[in-house]
Amino acid sequence: MSKILVLAEKPSVARELARVLGCKKNGNGCISGDKYIVTWALGHLIELADPEHYGSQYKEWSLEQLPMVPKHMDLTVIKQTAKQYKAVSSLMKSNEVSELIIATDAGREGELVARWIIAKAGFKKPIKRLWISSQTDKAIRDGFTHLRDGKEYMNLYMSAQARAEADWLVGLNVTRALTCKFNAQLSAGRVQTPTLALICRREEEIRKFVPKEFYTINADLGRYFVTYRDKNNQTSIFNCEKAENIAGSVKKKNFTVKTVKETPKRTPAPMLYDLTELQRDANKLYGYSAKQTLNIMQRLYEQHKALTYPRTDSRYLTADIVPTLEDRIKAVSFGGYREIAQEIIRGKNKIHKACVNDAKVSDHHAIIPTEERADIISMNNDEIRIYNLVIKRFLACFLPDYEYKSVSAVFECEGHEFYANGSEVISQGWKRAYNGEYADEETDEVIQRLPAIKTGDTLPCRSVNLKQGRTKPPARYTEASLLSAMENPSRFIEDKKMKDYIGGGLGTPATRADIIEKLFNSFYIERRGNEIVATSKGEQVIKLAPKDLTEPLLTAKWEMELEKISRGKSDKNKFIAGITDYTRELVSSVIKSDAEYVHDNMTRKPCPQCGKLLLSVNGKHGKMLVCQDRECGYRERISTVTNARCPECHKKMDMINSGERKIFVCKCGFRESVEQHQTRTQGSRNAATKAFTRQYLKNQNKQQEEEESEFAKLLRMATEKK
Repeated sequence: MSKILVLAEKPSVARELARVLGCKKNGNGCISGDKYIVTWALGHLIELADPEHYGSQYKEWSLEQLPMVPKHMDLTVIKQTAKQYKAVSSLMKSNEVSELIIATDAGREGELVARWIIAKAGFKKPIKRLWISSQTDKAIRDGFTHLRDGKEYMNLYMSAQARAEADWLVGLNVTRALTCKFNAQLSAGRVQTPTLALICRREEEIRKFVPKEFYTINADLGRYFVTYRDKNNQTSIFNCEKAENIAGSVKKKNFTVKTVKETPKRTPAPMLYDLTELQRDANKLYGYSAKQTLNIMQRLYEQHKALTYPRTDSRYLTADIVPTLEDRIKAVSFGGYREIAQEIIRGKNKIHKACVNDAKVSDHHAIIPTEERADIISMNNDEIRIYNLVIKRFLACFLPDYEYKSVSAVFECEGHEFYANGSEVISQGWKRAYNGEYADEETDEVIQRLPAIKTGDTLPCRSVNLKQGRTKPPARYTEASLLSAMENPSRFIEDKKMKDYIGGGLGTPATRADIIEKLFNSFYIERRGNEIVATSKGEQVIKLAPKDLTEPLLTAKWEMELEKISRGKSDKNKFIAGITDYTRELVSSVIKSDAEYVHDNMTRKPCPQCGKLLLSVNGKHGKMLVCQDRECGYRERISTVTNARCPECHKKMDMINSGERKIFVCKCGFRESVEQHQTRTQGSRNAATKAFTRQYLKNQNKQQEEEESEFAKLLRMATEKK
């Protein structure tokens, strides 16, 4: 009896599919049943071949061999996962298998994972596609009941293939050109480079910023405060003498109410989450990195089956999802959400019309809870936090508008105008879902409760406060604000005609987290608290890289063209031909450059392998020494940030290597050995334990090896997944 082969992207997903399909027999890289055989990839099993595959001349990095432009891009098996590929390939070639169901992630990269395996294995039998947005049993069963023809997704595959080949051509060629030209470990790519340019541009704005002193005037009228405002509605006064004169003239005088305006206002609930918006909120509220939030979301999607597909760029639902919403509300009717959820069900509240729009959903709808009641007890604290954010946003979209009365009053005193704004809540509406914890947009304006006042009222001034301030430079990016800039970089485009052309932004919601991580791993950026700062290396590479590659418009054009390919409205080969010509231009501009690269983080310590002086860098997990020679690649960990808290200032301490001893060190100057730390913290629940210290020492070399392989991959591929 013939069987159907099901290809999942990960073993965890494969196990869930196998359970629902009744497959129980474990085999070599698969789980079998009477009708189905479920197998899996391990992410990508196949990749585009390295340059060395196309000729021995590419084994040595040299400018003379650039650009590298193969006539045809070949696929190769990834060595680390070759065993699983062999198992999958064997199943595809088995006479027992009559057809294949692609069950990888329902998106562009998921399609690429499966199609490359299919192409490399030479699979020619019928193909169908499982396209689901959640991993619940019901969603899986429904998906297998409504399988789609694999031919429907060939254009999506062509788009993914075009993205991969274009990134190979531009990324590898420009990376080799920069590295060879300036003899430094430099890399570039169509998304990472313009993203880095945003950060460097902000740093330049901060350096050039010249602060100015200004003054504001507030008057205390007893029941509320009023603020001076000039004829241009500006509250800042940049002339000290003028400010002092105004403050002196109204002191202890009477203020007369000139106008009072009451305006009823209502604010609808915020739209449902897409991945980028969720990553922004998680960074603002909990300090999570974009990558950390995505990883949490993947667990909530795959392991807990609590939320729908996370890698979405839509904040809307399709009409066919609406009938399932009541079951989803019931699934989150627990704890503090029970009362509101039951109220929505009893009142038969409909989700806001603005949330349902088929035209604004491409591959996947907004992130919402599944119909399955989640096991909260099995979740860790991070998962509960993210799950709660989605639940609150979801329930809010069924509740009425937030209603309030806005009151604004203008006062006059000695020919000067002062104003006060106030508000009065009429109905909490959707904010009830947040239980008073909803964070409004930041504002410098003071909103106060104004008592009943009317035009012509006179109030005595009790005191006047003349406050001095200084204008502030633009704020450095956090991950939240950087994600916003990547999502909508149109304001960084000087050409007004091209602003509307930018379309998709830098990267996709699914890849922006990896791009930011790549910039950290390349030592182009580093964290200072919650802020992101460009390093000297990052600023230099922006100056050395081709200017066109640093502009956000380039990747936006690419993404729009890739979208056209996915919809069958553009040709993949034509796109790659254009990218090939563009690659030649980029390489030529690097070779002709007369710029220089300077290591300003050079230490006096020689590399134990090649003898060249080591560079001091701030890695993601702590300080490191790395060799300046790209062919050497030596790395040495100096310190690692731990969760152990300083007993004096309570900040996180670093663990540093001091010969054979490990020492905890705090920025405030506190130091103690590991043995002293263990003695001091014995019995403390919040401190680093012996087990923690042993685990750290055990994993230190392993972590360093992982970072080395990540950087090696960066130099080798220098591509950004789209």
